[in-house]
Amino acid sequence: MSKILIVYASDYGNTEKMAGAIAEGVKLVPDVEVSVKKAEDVSADDMTASDGIIFGSPVHMGSMDWRVKKLIDTVCSGLWMQDLAVGKVAGVFATGSGFGGTGGGAELTMLSMLNNIAELGMIIVPLPKNTHGYAKGGLQWGAYGRTGDENLNPVGVSDDALSVARLHGVHIARVTKALKDASVFKA
Repeated sequence: MSKILIVYASDYGNTEKMAGAIAEGVKLVPDVEVSVKKAEDVSADDMTASDGIIFGSPVHMGSMDWRVKKLIDTVCSGLWMQDLAVGKVAGVFATGSGFGGTGGGAELTMLSMLNNIAELGMIIVPLPKNTHGYAKGGLQWGAYGRTGDENLNPVGVSDDALSVARLHGVHIARVTKALKDASVFKA
């Protein structure tokens, strides 16, 4: 059985909805179980017990939420020191409502998380551009949800973005399961 942990922070519930949609996608893959936790509730044991970890964050001034960054700085740094995350599968997702087509910083937010994932030696799973609905909720780095209109009025996460998030969950779960089944994790 492969295990995937979805770690997120959420301000208004939008990133939490995306995390839920990704979890729905993960559940569609046989022999993969999923756990969804807020960043402040995640321990080193949660991460080491997982074969795949998906990080999600709202955009905060063009970068990840402080709670996700705190997890990386406190929990992940210890895993890094002991090489305990090397070879685990990872993916990212984000929500945002700032100016710009992807939520005024969603791409930078995902890249900031991916930088830390790469430092940990994790295997990054992107979002392929042929994913159904990609143009409505995807970037090559992962799924995103635009949560505000062009005037920054809250509109919530669209059904299209949630659909892309589900497919991102399926994709990451399939990669995680394939690597686990290939005995990659049994070093």
